Amino acid sequence: MHTILPFLLAMVAAIVLLNMWAAKLKIAYPILLVVAGLLVSFIPGLPAVNIDPDLIFFIFLPPLLFSAAWSISFKEMKKWWRIIGSFAFLVVFFTALSVALVTNHLIPGFTIALGFLLGGIVSPPDAVSTGAITKFVKIPRSTSAVLEGESLLNDASSLIIFRFALVAVGTGQFIWQEAALSFLWMVIGGVGIGLLLGWIFVQSHKRLPTDAPSDIALTLIEPYFIYWIAEQLHSSGVMAVVTAGLYMSARRLTFLDSASRIKGHSVWESFIFILNGIVFLIIGLALPEIVDGLRSKGIPLSTAIGYGLLVAGVLVGARIISSYVAMTATLIFRPGVAPRARSGGMLLTMPLLLGWTGMRGVVSLAAALAIPVTLADGTAFPYRNLILFITFVVILLTLVVQGLTLPFFIKRIGAFGGMINEEAEELARREMKKGLKQHAYQFLKNKYDNELKGHAGMEKILKHWEEKTQAADDSWMNDETKAIFVSLLDSQREYLSELNKDVSIDEEIIRQQLYQIDLEEERLKII
Repeated sequence: MHTILPFLLAMVAAIVLLNMWAAKLKIAYPILLVVAGLLVSFIPGLPAVNIDPDLIFFIFLPPLLFSAAWSISFKEMKKWWRIIGSFAFLVVFFTALSVALVTNHLIPGFTIALGFLLGGIVSPPDAVSTGAITKFVKIPRSTSAVLEGESLLNDASSLIIFRFALVAVGTGQFIWQEAALSFLWMVIGGVGIGLLLGWIFVQSHKRLPTDAPSDIALTLIEPYFIYWIAEQLHSSGVMAVVTAGLYMSARRLTFLDSASRIKGHSVWESFIFILNGIVFLIIGLALPEIVDGLRSKGIPLSTAIGYGLLVAGVLVGARIISSYVAMTATLIFRPGVAPRARSGGMLLTMPLLLGWTGMRGVVSLAAALAIPVTLADGTAFPYRNLILFITFVVILLTLVVQGLTLPFFIKRIGAFGGMINEEAEELARREMKKGLKQHAYQFLKNKYDNELKGHAGMEKILKHWEEKTQAADDSWMNDETKAIFVSLLDSQREYLSELNKDVSIDEEIIRQQLYQIDLEEERLKII
């Protein structure tokens, strides 16, 4: 413990330094993390960090998926559910099948089951990596919503494929009828368990006398509890966590107060950032042992790298093909919802860029590390080291090559230029704020008209919203005035929640304004 603890602390410090360096270089931090993982493998004498593969999923996946579900716009997911659903299920299966067929044909001794296992691992794009990379270049909200939504559901569908392939490798057989029934239960049961537990947790937060620290602590353990319960019932823990996360996120205003939302956002952001970094450094620490395992099986390092390049090429090709098929199908069957481009050339390049966004990341790495070392009969799991190595090569290539070139291609080609209307976005933001001010003023006049008359503090509140200026002296804010102000802020939240039902309004603008309202309420508490 005394030797490993300083090393773990050093890992966290290294992750923080890498993030600061990435910000300085203006590149996405997952790119530096995967490169750091590679460089760590060359450092001699570092202690080996061995984590039970059965615990990898349980340690890393629940919080990563829960956080992703909280950050995504459910309204945008409903708006683009067709394309998100096709990418989340059909494209994942097509990608996994492509990887399975190619590796079975070209890697000696690699079975179809092992190919599906590898395909399930590397098929889902990483939401964290995609979001970190695209923040350096402006893309339409609809495109980012599709990328975020498909990354979230991709994780669930690909990990279900991973589980079935794992069983097929271990048993040597695959019964389609049983697999179909099991798949239905994993999906339907996972969604049902997630909704039930999400509702229970929402009610618990509402009814228990929690404060911000206890609310945050509960949200940290809830995804683990949801995942564990679902797995105990032989359902999909991934689907349960994603469903519960979406359910609870949509109701965050009803069971968390402003302090819990503000502080919880910062805690979760740091927690997920550290988890991502730890996984990349763990694979770096495991790489020397993985390479030694390859050599012991007679697989040269150059050959393994070639396999990694091959699988990465299959993934990129399958995603680009899928993007063009999805675009064509949309233009034929749903032309009204097809993206509007400035020209036919732009329409042709958009699927290419969408296909180029498929960076792999921490979920693929965690899935690969979760492969058991031995089968049920005690024999070594076949090709485990090769699968781990190929996964790392795929992540390295997609993050570094695609991650560094994607912003350049978007700016160079300008495929999204005609789809981004900055004036319309700014107009929508101004209209929302104007409507919010008018709502606040009318709320005060209608509900507190008697209190406003002849009371200096109340008149100042009204003046604040008439002129939208902050009084220099806060001594007028007594308990009664604070109560009215808090009531006003609650009314504004209700107004924004109703406004958010309009599908034409970007939910991100609504969330930014809600965050400002939370900050205003917290400011009131310290006056």
